[in-house]
Amino acid sequence: MNATDTASRRDWRNVAVLATCQMFYNSGRSLLVATSPLIAYEIAPDKALSTVPISLAVIGTAAASIPASMLMQRIGRGPGFAAGSAIGVVGGLACIWGIYVEDFLTFCLGALLFGLFSGFAQLYRFAAADVASTAFKARAISLVLTGGLVAAFVGPELAKAGHTMVPDKPFMASYMFLVALTVMSGLVVMAVDIPKLTPAEKQAGGRRIGEIMRQPVFIVATLCAMIGQAVMNLLMTSTPLAMHHASHMFSSTALVIELHIFFMYAPGFFTGSIIARVGVIKVIAAGIALQAISVVIALSGTEVINFWAAMALLGLGWNFAFTGSTNLLTESHTPAERAKTQAATNFIIFSLVAIGSLSS
Repeated sequence: MNATDTASRRDWRNVAVLATCQMFYNSGRSLLVATSPLIAYEIAPDKALSTVPISLAVIGTAAASIPASMLMQRIGRGPGFAAGSAIGVVGGLACIWGIYVEDFLTFCLGALLFGLFSGFAQLYRFAAADVASTAFKARAISLVLTGGLVAAFVGPELAKAGHTMVPDKPFMASYMFLVALTVMSGLVVMAVDIPKLTPAEKQAGGRRIGEIMRQPVFIVATLCAMIGQAVMNLLMTSTPLAMHHASHMFSSTALVIELHIFFMYAPGFFTGSIIARVGVIKVIAAGIALQAISVVIALSGTEVINFWAAMALLGLGWNFAFTGSTNLLTESHTPAERAKTQAATNFIIFSLVAIGSLSS
């Protein structure tokens, strides 16, 4: 019996809902990644602050990791995700106002708030595994991540479409699209069907977080996810600005981001099956190796082909490392322990990513 045979109708419904939300979220996130360094470069008091907005978005992701998990344990996945989307909408509106009045601090506040929403959205992948059978978990996680595949094209294309739509306010219309995407994520996610923990499960509580974190399986899963996410974020954050300095057109930058995000999420259709066939550790190791190769290519030149190759391998490596690590982490906790375990790992991952982003 394969993983598909063990999946219920509810499993497939949840995967479809969460993958759709992943699509809306990642479309907005890729739009932010592609445009925020360029916006900041124009309105910041110091050009050296160009990557601060995206760094603040990552800081927001880390800051929301623990509250988001705890809130969802209390009120459920659907309402919790919707609350995160509401924060993201406020962030998008702040970005629009910051661009309109050319106020760097307001734009940064908007990026930070969108980062808080991201802290909630990072739990989409975990939610897919909450009630899935053991055999279907890896595939459920990887299929939810494929929602970002459409985002590979939607986000950058909306960034391009909104670039000059409002005269003298570059990218202002792009952030109107970001707000619309975030609203849609909040509406769609309410259809997710994941029951809250029973009173008995809540009362059980489980082990202390320190005991959970000392397990080798938790350490390996979190460390590998941390490496995969940090390397990916460091290169993706710096690429738009690097291409701008190399005098490449924004259309080329958008295409590179599209290619990168395509390779981040397209493998999701088969990563779960690969994990089932060769084992999760081998898949994670392959992902980290691919990311190392991407770094070498990125450092070897500034031609468009260098950016294309580096970002494609970076995306593929991230998918293997992150999907594998997420699947491995589900082996470290019981249902009663999942909120604090997911909170701890996401906080660790995105705290390091924030440091890496600031250094870029």
